[in-house]
Amino acid sequence: MAQSQAHPRAVVFATAGLTKVYRHGEVVIHALRGVDLELFAGELTVMLGASGSGKSTLLNILGGLDSATDGQVRYGDQDLVRAGEKVLTAFRRDYVGFVFQFYNLISSLTARENVAIVTDISRNPMRPEEALALVGLERRLDHFPSQLSGGEQQRVAIARAIAKRPAVLLCDEPTGALDSRTGVQVLEAIEHVNRELGTTTAVITHNVVIGEMADRVIRLSDGRVSHVHVNAHRKAPSELTW
Repeated sequence: MAQSQAHPRAVVFATAGLTKVYRHGEVVIHALRGVDLELFAGELTVMLGASGSGKSTLLNILGGLDSATDGQVRYGDQDLVRAGEKVLTAFRRDYVGFVFQFYNLISSLTARENVAIVTDISRNPMRPEEALALVGLERRLDHFPSQLSGGEQQRVAIARAIAKRPAVLLCDEPTGALDSRTGVQVLEAIEHVNRELGTTTAVITHNVVIGEMADRVIRLSDGRVSHVHVNAHRKAPSELTW
């Protein structure tokens, strides 16, 4: 594994010896096999790996959606492994925005109303209109999901995730259900949020090309970090083709 380089930014997440074992009857699956990594404030990281490499499991543990079997996970000074459910619920609500491959929008609500679901329960939210403008949908506020393309629906999902001003944005295959042109539009929205809000952003994908837009690329293989690469130059999403 490549050695991590000295980094000028503060450490947001740090894991050490992180393991995750799933047991289904007599079947034992080692999803993570001792992951050591750091994610830094304001950076855009892409985690690359094939299906089964452990990247989704890792993202879910970082976001407090899943628990580790062993090892350490720290968010700043907070120990997430030993945190109770009440603490993890507050952590997810106050600090983390999630974007998944499938948009999970409520079909009977407009784009504005889908975002308002989050802003109504957040401590210091932006207005839904502001969040939708950040992802280029200021003219689609009152459209229902059925009136939006797949890429537009995913951008509503991003707006919903960022409307609570999360410190961290975790994206699980955000372009997985989209063609390349639409996928680039979604990546532009993610990159714009990272740049404008300074949100620490991690994108997991099996698409190697997407790594070219990141500050760093973390490769996972068989539940381990196999390589860390620092990009000397981040490509704009519009420069990516696949």
